[in-house]
Amino acid sequence: MTYCVAALVEDGIVFASDSRTNAGVDQIATFSKMNIFERPAERVLVLLTAGNLATTQGVTSLLRQRAEQGILAARSLFDAATLVGETLREVVSRDGAALQQDKIDFGCNFIFGGQLKGEPPRLFHVYPQGNFIEAGRDTPYLQIGETKYGKPIIDRVVRFDSGLKDVAKCLLVSFDSTMRSNLSVGLPIDLLCYEKDALRVTRRRRFAEGDAYFREISQLWSAGLRRVFAEVPDVTWG
Repeated sequence: MTYCVAALVEDGIVFASDSRTNAGVDQIATFSKMNIFERPAERVLVLLTAGNLATTQGVTSLLRQRAEQGILAARSLFDAATLVGETLREVVSRDGAALQQDKIDFGCNFIFGGQLKGEPPRLFHVYPQGNFIEAGRDTPYLQIGETKYGKPIIDRVVRFDSGLKDVAKCLLVSFDSTMRSNLSVGLPIDLLCYEKDALRVTRRRRFAEGDAYFREISQLWSAGLRRVFAEVPDVTWG
C-alpha cells in the first residue's frame, strides 16, 4: 500500500507521495511513486502512482519510452490524461490474464496533473479501468492509496484559495497522521510544489528518515492536538 495526494489551488498544485511498498514485519522496500515529465517553458506534468508495482512501473516506463510522441506532445492536459488511461489499459490487457490466474491484484490508481502553456493547471485521478475525474474548485484535492487517515486534516484546511505554503504543510501533516496509523505508509516522502505559470519545477524536496523538519512538524502537531483536546469541555450528563 502507499499514500499519494495532490491539491489544486489558485496559485498552483502541490503533489506528495510516500515511497514504501511490500510493507511487513520483515519486508520493506522503497520505490519513488512520483514521476515528472518536464519541458521547461512549455509544460510540467507529474504522475503519482499507487497499487501493483509491476503495473505502475509498466505504465510509467511506456509513458517515458513514448514521451516525445506521447504526453510531451499532447495538446492539452485532458489529452495527456487520456494517454495515461489508455496506457494503463494496454498494460492490463497485456499482463492482466496471467496475474489474475495467479490471484494477484494488478489494480492501480494514478494522480496526474500539471500545466501546459496556454491553459491553467489541471489535476486528474485516473482509475484502474483507465477512466478519470478532474479536481476543481469544489473538490480541490485528490488522494490514492491509504487515504482515510490523512483525509480529515485536508478537509478542514485545504480550500481552492489556500496558499501553496499552507497546502504543503497540510499535506505533510496528513502523511504524519497516516504513518501513525498505518505501517504500510512511510518515509521517504517526495513533495513537489508547482507554482502556476512557472512551466518548470522550482520546488521539490524529499523527506528521508530522520528529517529534522518532518520530525518538528510531527511533534508540533501532536502537541497542538493534545493542547486543543485539553480545552474541549467535559461531557455533561444532563
